[in-house]
Amino acid sequence: MSNAVIQLVVLAAIAVFLILRLRSVLGTRDGFEDTTPRPEVPPLPNQRRGFEVIEGGPDRDITDHVPEGSPSAEALAAMKRIEPNFSVADFLQGARGAYEMIVMAFETGDLDKVRPFLGAEVGDAFEAAVTGRNARGLTVQAEFLGLRELALAEAEFDPATQQAEITVRFGAELISVARDAAGNVVEGDPRSPRKQRDLWTFARQMGSADPNWQLIATGG
Repeated sequence: MSNAVIQLVVLAAIAVFLILRLRSVLGTRDGFEDTTPRPEVPPLPNQRRGFEVIEGGPDRDITDHVPEGSPSAEALAAMKRIEPNFSVADFLQGARGAYEMIVMAFETGDLDKVRPFLGAEVGDAFEAAVTGRNARGLTVQAEFLGLRELALAEAEFDPATQQAEITVRFGAELISVARDAAGNVVEGDPRSPRKQRDLWTFARQMGSADPNWQLIATGG
């Protein structure tokens, strides 16, 4: 055998050894290998990401107006169980408008437009006051200047009748002047606003088709 043939056999043996060695170290890969870079996979929605959302907790629509766990808070929560769409904040906004409307109706003696919002006893008391004022020949000029205070004072709920009562504290400023038939001022001051504080209680049967709350009691 010539030297050239011997050299080829040796080189072939070395090549086979190297191939076997590489296969044992690197392993084998079959088929097409995709070397495209893979984007980072975002976590699934149910995977934890360092924090947890706490469900439940206090109803801020209630605790923004009355202490958490108080009888008033429990009463308001009971109202919401009957009417899930009931909102304390919306109720107070409605009470704000009702207060101005009723006060001005009483001052000017025009109670007809607010009659649906008055309970029987309050309506009768307002009517008697207006009648007495008219009997004296007095006319009233009034201007509502605005509210200084609006706060929920107390809430009650009767589960047996589903009757809800909410008492609201109002602080207002208005100009109210009563004049006699000759035009003389007998009550009030046209140049000085009067500060007025009221504690009004509104009532309604929760779940009723009638959305109106009625004024059932007044106080200072």
